[in-house]
Amino acid sequence: MYAIFESGGKQYRANIGDMIEIEKMNVPVGETLELKKVLMIADDDKVIVGTPTIEDAVITCHVVDYTKAKKIHVFKFKKRKNVRRKTGHRQKYLKIKVDEIKSGNKPVEANPESSEEVNTNGS
Repeated sequence: MYAIFESGGKQYRANIGDMIEIEKMNVPVGETLELKKVLMIADDDKVIVGTPTIEDAVITCHVVDYTKAKKIHVFKFKKRKNVRRKTGHRQKYLKIKVDEIKSGNKPVEANPESSEEVNTNGS
C-alpha cells in the first residue's frame, strides 16, 4: 500500500515505514504529524484518486530529525564593472517516518468505466 501526498508544493510517494525528507515545518522532533493533502492511495489492485484530494484520508507520521541539503554557491559577476557577489543557500528539510495511511472512502478500480456518453458535436 502506498499513497501520494502534497507538502510544500511538491508531491511525494509514501509507503508505511518509509523515511521521507519534506520541506521544513515548525513541528518539534518526536511529535506526530498528520498530512491531510492525500492525492491518491493504491492498495494492490484498488486505487482511490482524489479530486484533487481524498476526503478524510490522512497519513500519520512522526518527526525524526531536521536536516539540511548541500550548500549551493551562487556567484554573480558583471565584466568591466567591478561587480562581484558571492552568496549561498542551504535548503532545510524535515525528515519524517510514515506510520499509517488511512482512507475515509471506499476503494474503486484503477480504471473505472464511465457509463456517460460524451457529447462531441457542441450542443
